[in-house]
Amino acid sequence: MSELNDLYQSVILDHNKRPRNRRKLPTATRVATGDNPTCGDQCTVYVRMDADHIGEITFEGSGCAISQASASLMTTQLKGKTAADAETTFNEFAEIVKTGNAPEEFSELAAFAGVHAFPARIKCATLAWHAALEALKQPDKTPESQQ
Repeated sequence: MSELNDLYQSVILDHNKRPRNRRKLPTATRVATGDNPTCGDQCTVYVRMDADHIGEITFEGSGCAISQASASLMTTQLKGKTAADAETTFNEFAEIVKTGNAPEEFSELAAFAGVHAFPARIKCATLAWHAALEALKQPDKTPESQQ
């Protein structure tokens, strides 16, 4: 089990040190921001829809390693999914961080199972996900109207 914990910790550290898709997305058709005033984490999620699928998803923000790694991982997990699929993936992730119960097969989402032991950090881990779900509920806008 120690090797698995080490693997999961390395996933979080890697996404924090080398975040994927961390940038403003000029072609975004949906944008939402999340804020965790308790710890100061902030995250803006940019989504470009291609028909009914997430064509591209990026984020900008600041905060702890958990929130930034989670935002990075979220972008890799949600790209290409429909809004319904994204919500399903979020529900799986939320269950992992709230209970610590991870799927038996390897999943990068399971790297956040240890968060359940620190209830105050659950908001850190789910901040970007909530912003993404909020963005997905919005109607599409032209990129120019986002400025």
